[in-house]
Parts: sequence; structure tokens; C-alpha cells
Amino acid sequence: MDTETVKISNCSENEETCDAGKIGVFFGIVEALLYVSGEPVSITELQRVFDISAPEIRKSISQMAEEMKKAGRGMIPYMTEDTVQFVTNSEYNEWVVKLLSPPEERTMSDSLLETLSVIAYRQPVTRADIESVRGVRCEYSVAQLLKQGLIVELGRRDCIGRPMQFGTTDAFLRKFGLSSLRDLPPLPIREDDEISQTGDRELPANTSSQADSADNGGE
Repeated sequence: MDTETVKISNCSENEETCDAGKIGVFFGIVEALLYVSGEPVSITELQRVFDISAPEIRKSISQMAEEMKKAGRGMIPYMTEDTVQFVTNSEYNEWVVKLLSPPEERTMSDSLLETLSVIAYRQPVTRADIESVRGVRCEYSVAQLLKQGLIVELGRRDCIGRPMQFGTTDAFLRKFGLSSLRDLPPLPIREDDEISQTGDRELPANTSSQADSADNGGE
């Protein structure tokens, strides 16, 4: 098939003027790409494949997600700022949970949530940064969050000792139902510009995955 068949860059703001055939083929190709990838595909990579702009990619995939959900499909595309991947339709969560049959639903400990909140709001941060806010050592929490794929090493800070810095991942966004870090609840403005030990650090409720397993212990 000629790749020109699926180019949608000439579609105007009015979707009625778009070639429905091209849009349908585009949806089908994206579905195939996400399926065979098995992991998030970057917007940049989709730009390369389709030779269209990032805004056009995002607009088309948003339309694709809406139509697939409306049609009752089991999988729909989920988009963050930088990537796209297939996730299960939330309408079928109870059936997914039945299949997985977890013995019990576990939640993250307070210590992990506090550490994760500090990283989310202040990234990139070092262990010393986290400990200065929490007032306790954080080796265990950082190790657990790395193991769960919620944070990642971002390289070393250019200072004495060159400590490792940490930041959140797309898995963090998915777990808490966020599209980007801009969706984090705003922090109250404080004179000392610090995150408090209580409600100022709360992350949004996990609405995207009822059956997520969390930490394997506490500090």
C-alpha cells in the first residue's frame, strides 16, 4: 500500500472534510504498530512513520481512542505527552480483575507514597533532596520505586560527589491516571517553598488500575 494513502496532514479543522478512508487506514496502521510493539511507542516515532506533525498525531489518536471506546472495544490507545500504547478499556476492569484473581488488593505504604510525591513534584532529585524533605533515610523506598518502574535514574548531578538524580516514568502517570506531570494537583504556595509532611504531598487517587500491586514492605 502506498504510504501516501494514509497521510492525513491535509485534513482541515472540520473533520467532515477529511477522507474517511484515509482516517480508517491510519487507525488500522496505528493499531497494528501498537499491537506488535507491545510497549509504549513514542510520538516522535509515529511522526517518522507517518510524516506528519505531533499535533496531528495527537489529534488523530485522540479521535481513534474516542471511537474505539464508543464502539466498545476491549483495547484503546492511551496517550501521554510523549508516548502512545494500548490499555484495556476501563469499562471492563471488573472482568480483567476476575481473570487475574489477585488474592488481595494491596496499596502503597505511606513511606513509598511520600517518597514518590517528593520525586514527582521536585524532580530531578537526589536521595539527599528526598531525605531533607522527609527527614528520614530513603534507600529502601527509592529501591522499591525503581523496582516497580515508577521512577528512573536521570543521571548524576554536577556537584561534589555527583549524586544520582531520580524522576518519574510513564508507568507513574498511568498508575495515577495522569496524562502528564502538568496534571498533578497544584501545591499550595509556601514561603519556604517546601512540600509539607501531610496533605500538600498527596497524589491523585489511582483510578486507572484497580489491581495494581504496590510495595513489597515498609521502611
